[in-house]
Amino acid sequence: MNEKMYEKMVEMFALQQRLNDETNGPVWREGVTDRGKTVNWRRCIVMETAELIDSFPWKHWKSVDGGIDLENIKIETVDIWHFVMSYILRFHTPKEAAELAIETMREAKIRLPERWSAQENGQLDDYLAPFEDLMALALVKDDSKAFQVALLEKFWEVADTVGMDVDELYRLYIGKNALNQFRQRHGYKEGTYAKIWNGKEDNVVMQEILRKNPDIGYDELLEALETEYAKVEGVKA
Repeated sequence: MNEKMYEKMVEMFALQQRLNDETNGPVWREGVTDRGKTVNWRRCIVMETAELIDSFPWKHWKSVDGGIDLENIKIETVDIWHFVMSYILRFHTPKEAAELAIETMREAKIRLPERWSAQENGQLDDYLAPFEDLMALALVKDDSKAFQVALLEKFWEVADTVGMDVDELYRLYIGKNALNQFRQRHGYKEGTYAKIWNGKEDNVVMQEILRKNPDIGYDELLEALETEYAKVEGVKA
C-alpha cells in the first residue's frame, strides 16, 4: 500500500469525523443530530450529485450549446466525497475506512474532456452515466459491507471520470473541509453567514487561496479564510 496515499486518506476520514462530531454531535452515527434532526447520508449523495449534473448542458430547452464547468464539477465531486466518507464512517474507524477506500479504487470507462464541443453534446448520456449510476446506487436501502464496497467503487469511478486523482481530491477536500468548518463557526447553521465575499462565492475565494499556496496547511488555510472574511462588507469582526 502506498504509505503517503494511506496517510492522506486517514487524514481525510479523521477530519470528516471531526467535522461531523462538531456540526452534528457524536450521535450522528445513529442517524440523528444533537438537535434531533434526521441524518441521511445516501440522500445527501443523491442531491449533491444532482447539483454536479447541473454543471452539464443537459437541459434540452436551455443553453443547448453550453459547455461544462469542470472546476465546479470537481468541487461538487469533493462535496459528494464528504457524504460518502460520512456514510462509511458510520461503520468504520478512520483507519479502517481509509484501508477500505484504497482497496476499492477503480478507473472510469470515460473521461470528461477539458474542452466541450458539439461532439460532446452528442455523447452527453455517456458522460452522465457514472454520476447517475452513483445516484441510483445511493438510493438503495442497504448497509451491508458489500454495499459499502460498491458505493466506494462507484465514487472512485466518478472521481476518475472528472480527472481527479487522490492528490487533487485531498487538496480540494482539505480546502472544502476547512471552509465548512469556517462556515459553521460563522453562523452557517443559524443563517447569519455571508456566502458571497465582495462579489465572489466563498468556494472561489478558497480555491484562489489554494492556487496561490498549494502546500498551505489546514490551520493556515483557516487563518487565511478569516483574513479574507474580515474584508467582506457588512460582516462584523
